Amino acid sequence: MSNTPERPSFPKRAVITGGMPYGNKNLHFGHIGGVFVPADFFARFLRDRIGEQNVIFVSGTDCYGSPIMEGYRKKVEDEGYQGSIIDYVRANHEDQKRALDRYEISLDLYAGSGLEPAAPIHAKLSDELIRRLHEQGTLLKLSTRQFFDVEAGQFLNGRQVIGRCPVRGCKSEKAYADECELGHQFDPEELIAPVSQLTGTTPELRPVDNWYFDLPAFRKTLEDLMDEWDADPQVRDVVTKTVRESLVDPVIYIQNKFRESFDAVRDQLPAHELREAEGNQQSFSVAFENWRTRDKAREILEAAGVRFRTGKTLLPFRITGNIDWGVPAPVIDGLEGLTVWCWPESLWAPISFVQTVLAYAPEGRYSSTDWRDWWCADDARVFQFIGQDNIYFYCVAQPAMWEALDWGLFQDTPIANYHILFMNKKASSSGAIKPPMAEELLDAYTAEQLRCHWLSLGLSQKAVSFAPKAYDTSISHKNKKTGEVVLVKDDPRVADPALKESAFLTNIFNRLARSCMYGAANVCDNHLPTCPADQEVVDACIKATLDFERAAYVFDAHGALAIAEQFCREANKRWGDESKAAKGDDAAYEHALANAFAALRTTCLLMHPAAPSGCELICTHLGFDPKLFFSWEHALATPTELAALEGKTPAEHELVALPPRFDFFRAHESQIKKK
Repeated sequence: MSNTPERPSFPKRAVITGGMPYGNKNLHFGHIGGVFVPADFFARFLRDRIGEQNVIFVSGTDCYGSPIMEGYRKKVEDEGYQGSIIDYVRANHEDQKRALDRYEISLDLYAGSGLEPAAPIHAKLSDELIRRLHEQGTLLKLSTRQFFDVEAGQFLNGRQVIGRCPVRGCKSEKAYADECELGHQFDPEELIAPVSQLTGTTPELRPVDNWYFDLPAFRKTLEDLMDEWDADPQVRDVVTKTVRESLVDPVIYIQNKFRESFDAVRDQLPAHELREAEGNQQSFSVAFENWRTRDKAREILEAAGVRFRTGKTLLPFRITGNIDWGVPAPVIDGLEGLTVWCWPESLWAPISFVQTVLAYAPEGRYSSTDWRDWWCADDARVFQFIGQDNIYFYCVAQPAMWEALDWGLFQDTPIANYHILFMNKKASSSGAIKPPMAEELLDAYTAEQLRCHWLSLGLSQKAVSFAPKAYDTSISHKNKKTGEVVLVKDDPRVADPALKESAFLTNIFNRLARSCMYGAANVCDNHLPTCPADQEVVDACIKATLDFERAAYVFDAHGALAIAEQFCREANKRWGDESKAAKGDDAAYEHALANAFAALRTTCLLMHPAAPSGCELICTHLGFDPKLFFSWEHALATPTELAALEGKTPAEHELVALPPRFDFFRAHESQIKKK
């Protein structure tokens, strides 16, 4: 396949990762629809585009950390669970893996950071990486204060404390010890109105020593990277905008009513810049040179009874913690008994997962068995699919750590999606609005219906609501005769928004495939048409293919599927017009079929990443080897040209006969009207 200047360039090798779910529950629809389906779409596209031996798609269960400890504690206390914490995590991991399989997420490995076979490899990498950061002089030993429940007589992990986020402008009422549900980072002593989840009492803060990564030292590195990402069409604006919000000097915001108390101690503060309130602003601000001087100022202001809130800025990034359930941290400078905080080790988990894949892969499965060829080589890339609330970790902390390690790790390409809302409201499995679990949705929809719907939502641009009619319990109207309330889910007059894309699969695409197969049985004896497709049709196939490729390159699944659908609709109309005009003329009918077969092959190639099972079923009935049929090396070839590559003429290439009334794409059984 020839390369033209306007075509995007793809790497020789690629790693695709999906954000890791916590090991304390199964997956809700947001995990699947917001991260894993978009990642799978791109992974499948890249396998077709650059070869499956050159793509590794990994993710896994985040086994460690306070969310898992708290989930396990509650299961033991509330349900009398008898298993160990590793049993608890393993069971949730298997549930997650089953859900991913049912949605046809084609991971090369869905691992567990604390489960075999990845656990020892992950622990070894964690040890090596932390020691390397220390050798590079980028770790800080800091004494910080951790919450201690006096009544329970124990230190509290991050999820066992809840309060209000202290970051200015954040309205989260669900903030934990050092981060809120929106991903803002802060020191434990900044948490507003902390409450112990164990006893409901106000916990004390007691000093503990831990290792922190000197993230503020890499502000210039991150500023330069943001300039690069601004010019990179593959990096979305929300990423650089969010990162730059933290690349600012530390600021403290103080309400105007505390101005007199502030002025009384101002001379005691480290060097700072006072910024007066303007207009109707309720607060003035004080900016500092670095986080250390800001923290010194905080101590002085707290002692003087001045209440304040802090702004976003780069802070030392915690590497270790004091909870038992975690990857053991190496003993450095006599600091022992620590575990690795779950967030940093989840950042390098994709590396250990790739190492695991390569360690256990059959010989010849991948183009290289050296993990560095996937994470460090100039001709390789890593594409990380994440939710927007994880940008700070993957796009601030991780790039700085990669630079600090000096291992030759290139900066990954982040693909941050906005949230999928549920019925126009933000849904969280730990919040007030409980989203349906991913597997639960399969009681009313097929995996391909949901895959295509989620991919078409355009989450790259904004948060979009997922409103499946089968789960819509809002009121549609009142029955005029009975006066009874009719819910949307029970109203046959209301269309299901989740089935918009399904109509294309089960009607337009399915019709084109059936027409080709049944038509070939009628006039070609179940072989390919012997005449070539019109050049106009071939040109349309080429244009759709190249347009799709450009959309996929920038992870615009919404745009890519729109291209495929419009192309297929036009092909269906052409087939309808030409086959009707050719009625009674076998030669003209075969010519119409040649055009339809060319369009069918292109539609299959383009839709394969979104609706893999149906497209692969079409490929089977067309009688082609999938590796040839879906390879972008021959993306611009017609079925006749593909047959020639196999050394066959159209008359020699036999199709697999289609049974009567066969469907390549089927509606869910619950959607089929009973006669």
